[in-house]
Amino acid sequence: MAHAVSTPAEAHGAGHGGGHHDEHHDQESMKMFGFWLFLITDVILFGTLFATYVVLRLNTDGGPTGAELLEMNGIIISTFILLTSSFTSGIAVLEMNKGNKRGLIFWLAITALLGASFIFLEVNEFMHLVHEGATIGTSAYWSAFFVLVGTHGLHVSVGLVWMIALMLQLGRRGITPVTKRKVGIISLYWHFLDVVWIFVFTIVYLMGVM
Repeated sequence: MAHAVSTPAEAHGAGHGGGHHDEHHDQESMKMFGFWLFLITDVILFGTLFATYVVLRLNTDGGPTGAELLEMNGIIISTFILLTSSFTSGIAVLEMNKGNKRGLIFWLAITALLGASFIFLEVNEFMHLVHEGATIGTSAYWSAFFVLVGTHGLHVSVGLVWMIALMLQLGRRGITPVTKRKVGIISLYWHFLDVVWIFVFTIVYLMGVM
């Protein structure tokens, strides 16, 4: 019986292919690790901003207070929109796991649209507050308010740009191991922003109007 014998070139090719696969896997793992580090630094950032707000929330310098100017109806609508976007981002991940590229892009687009609506309402809120005489320089309270809420809004805006770029990449390349990792990361990032907003809604707005 004849036995197949691998040539040195074939053995080298197989080893090279395996090494390339391992190297790619290591790169993907490092990128996920880098994202978790980024998320940890963001937790520290928001924790610091929340602590600062709690310390300064009574320092209005005789100016307008949150209870006087904050309009809860609009904030409740914004909260509903952002929480809904977290749900739609979860559906996008489910569509990705099914291998449905069109469904994935569709639900990412819905998520981005909801996120853009949230930012639009937040900008309108800021304009209303400035019109009523509350700016970042009015008092320590309003400084802490604008920095905390604005930092969250900036994160949502970055997520929107990131999501749109990812949709374009999915349209060109489809669902690949790389794009799957990126969709998983943006979904985690979006859920994180929703959790932060729940704290903003509770500590800044609900406590602010009491």
